[in-house]
Amino acid sequence: MKKLLLATALLAGVSALPAMAADCDITVGVVMELTGPAGAYGQAGAKSVEMAFRDFNEAGGVGGCKLLTDTRDSQSQGNVAVDQATQLVNIKKVPVVIGGIISSVSIPILTSVTAPAGVVQVSPASSSPTLTQLARDGKTNGVFFRTITSDALQGTAAAKYAIDQGLKKLAIIHVNNDFGVNMMKEFSAAFTKLGGTITSTTPYNEKQASYSSEASAAMAGEPEALYLVSYPVDGATIARAWISGGGAAKFLLNDGMNSSEFIDAVGAQYLNDAFGTSSGTAKTASTDYFYGGYEAFSGGIKPDAPAADRSYDAGAIVALAIAKAGKGDAAAIKAAIPEVTAAGGEPIHAGKDEFGKALGLIKEGKPIKYEGVIGPVTFDQYGDITGPFRLWRIKDGQVTTVGEMSAEEVDKIKGEMAK
Repeated sequence: MKKLLLATALLAGVSALPAMAADCDITVGVVMELTGPAGAYGQAGAKSVEMAFRDFNEAGGVGGCKLLTDTRDSQSQGNVAVDQATQLVNIKKVPVVIGGIISSVSIPILTSVTAPAGVVQVSPASSSPTLTQLARDGKTNGVFFRTITSDALQGTAAAKYAIDQGLKKLAIIHVNNDFGVNMMKEFSAAFTKLGGTITSTTPYNEKQASYSSEASAAMAGEPEALYLVSYPVDGATIARAWISGGGAAKFLLNDGMNSSEFIDAVGAQYLNDAFGTSSGTAKTASTDYFYGGYEAFSGGIKPDAPAADRSYDAGAIVALAIAKAGKGDAAAIKAAIPEVTAAGGEPIHAGKDEFGKALGLIKEGKPIKYEGVIGPVTFDQYGDITGPFRLWRIKDGQVTTVGEMSAEEVDKIKGEMAK
């Protein structure tokens, strides 16, 4: 009920904004998973974008005009997301869509709506390697950017982390969508190359009442632990089925399972041997700013909620790019995104004062480089970023960072796998 009220409040809050917009205000579309299996991610992400736009508007906006959001709920479903994005692009004529959170939402938005229309799309948390491949194949029109590293890298980092923790015989249960399938493939290739054994691989379909059959199937071969690639709601149901069926209370988890909702639903006492990886951060002044103010702004969502930090960065980069473009034109914004994150520019951090500084530099024609909550952000030709991976574990109901794996270390492992 609490989640439903929050989602309703988010929608109610943004739906009134376009009606109050001045003639020069610019509306950005936001398609987030406010409900459904990824609802916790989308609610955190939507609030982060809202916070970034608040900071930007208070700094002066685009020539005194405000950035507004028209936020839509994808319900964690690709077909719903496409419908909402189509309305935003074709009817509301937005130049940018921020979202989705999960890859199975972002990919259909990209292929069906934003790429054909030439509208910029920035995803805060869609990590599927398919998005890189679409760009390589020339199917994104160059409009797609994301503020998270690809699962092609995270799967490798997770495999190395598992081996380092002594987990050498694993079963895999993964969500049966583009994200889950790709994460499973990347992890499996690296894990076996590093000497591990995968006893079984079991896909599952979302939003089932029970996952007892999947848990039972995954226990074949007597694995010592379970690699669970999922989202908090379904993931908790699967973890409970695994434990109640006699599976070892040892887990390797993907980034989205770093969630208090997941821990509470499973029971902290069952997760003291749970480990995970997340797309990491390099601490900046933006990190301190965000962690100091987000919970109060969001109405109680923790700043370490999945997708919260990188959603602020997605909003900030979009805002700065619109300021650089000087107008709500998709082509100009697309060209401006690399320019506000380029090496050699004046470092800009999160918050009203920093955005005010950025607006002054842009007006003077000087280069800027946004250094975000997740660290300095630089996009390659495919709209991807690179960065470290955070290694964490759950202990006594709390997620604790225990180390970091550099992008260079992950690249080295991948290089050795190719030999």
